[in-house]
Amino acid sequence: MNEVLSQDEIDQLLTAISTGDIETEEVSKATDQRKIKIYDFKRPDKFSKEQIRTVSIMHETFARLTTTALSAQLRSLVHVHVASVDQLTYEEFIRSIPNPTTLGIINMDPLKGSAILEIDPAITFAIIDRLFGGQGEGSKVSRDLTEIEQSVMEGIIVKILGNLREAWSQVIDLRPRLGNIEVNPSFAQIVPPTEMVVLVTLETKVGEVEGMMNFCIPYLTIEPIISKLSAQYMYSSVRSGATTENLNILKQRLSSIDIKVRAEIGSMNLTVRDVLALRAGDVIRLSNVNVKDPMILKIGNKQKFLCRPGLVGNKVAVQITEKLEDITKEDFEELAVEGEE
Repeated sequence: MNEVLSQDEIDQLLTAISTGDIETEEVSKATDQRKIKIYDFKRPDKFSKEQIRTVSIMHETFARLTTTALSAQLRSLVHVHVASVDQLTYEEFIRSIPNPTTLGIINMDPLKGSAILEIDPAITFAIIDRLFGGQGEGSKVSRDLTEIEQSVMEGIIVKILGNLREAWSQVIDLRPRLGNIEVNPSFAQIVPPTEMVVLVTLETKVGEVEGMMNFCIPYLTIEPIISKLSAQYMYSSVRSGATTENLNILKQRLSSIDIKVRAEIGSMNLTVRDVLALRAGDVIRLSNVNVKDPMILKIGNKQKFLCRPGLVGNKVAVQITEKLEDITKEDFEELAVEGEE
């Protein structure tokens, strides 16, 4: 901690300088060694470099998902990638975007407040032109959206928000919802002008048309999860994918999936010629199988139970007599893949 000089010490220092015992350059060097950090009270930095980097990583995933989704929907080459992530005041953001433009007010449930997804007019009209059967050309005239065009863009933004939820899934179970669409930035005052925001700028290309998409998140909205915006938290979330909680969720989702259950009496090897020669009434003698031996009940391709054949009413059935092995996490993952197929 710096000490305060007394009046006597100040007088001695001035005397030493005047007599040449101490050079003024030494005093200036001592002064220069102090670390001074410039702080702008009008633009206080509320996001650390690590938090900005984490937000960038999250939205790189969002950009990849949006690239795939828009390419499939527009049946055209679409490319989206993160150009920059910056923190600035909300007023600076509003001044930096064109008027008119496409501004989607996004409810960030369960977080408080809203965010803004701004789509450059060139990209907006390229998407609309493509969906209406055109070549995907952007409009050269700056104008507001018609009611039909606004309805089309609502559908596009809703699809984009699904990608946003997936990109944020390792930090929070975000459920973004589109509130309304504005074309005039002055009508989109979601926070005070001096409030700090994080701005994710996405370079977007639809066919030959290039433009920007901006995702603006106020600090007040993201503040409750600001501690989770770190690489350490992200990586720990990835490693926790094999936890008991996630396994229980997987079991719950699989509970409604139909799977194949097969009871096998036995097996034997036959040539193709013998198989082609089989007729109704032929008897196949199974090797190494006794009539009193239990059958094997398979779930998927795994042998899980022993059983005995029987009847329930007029239907053929089996009765489970013994469990061979417990169903493991790997079994559920295999069944999940089969269920998707």
